[in-house]
Amino acid sequence: MFKMLSKMAMCKSHGQDSSYFIGWQEYEKNPYDPIQNPSGIIQMGLAENQLSFDLLESWLTRNQDVIRFRENGGSMFRDLALFQDYHGLQAFKNVLVAFMAEIRRNKVKFDPKKLVLTAGSTSANETLIFCLAEPGEALLIPTPHYPG
Repeated sequence: MFKMLSKMAMCKSHGQDSSYFIGWQEYEKNPYDPIQNPSGIIQMGLAENQLSFDLLESWLTRNQDVIRFRENGGSMFRDLALFQDYHGLQAFKNVLVAFMAEIRRNKVKFDPKKLVLTAGSTSANETLIFCLAEPGEALLIPTPHYPG
């Protein structure tokens, strides 16, 4: 019998109940702050640069014609600058589907619910490998590619 996905891809423990997301939930309940919560959790599982938010937000406030990321009168910058729903922003997927249909002269239909967006080819390759390969199997990846 032909199978499409690996055991790992079919596993029910993917998603919000994975150890990665459980760790994030614990961090969000008790984040470190040098003054308010010095015994809190320091999130070291992700390379998020939050050091320049104040500078960027200040610039965006002075240059509002450049960006329209506002909701209920407040800036959405912090929500959009880092990581969103790991399925991808629905509005972006809808625009991407319309663009892909246009460049393919509407000969191909794309379903935004079936799109998986990644931050680059390395994460796309990793996602595909987890879905298609079983432990011990190998895939050849052409070079050059980004190793990180």
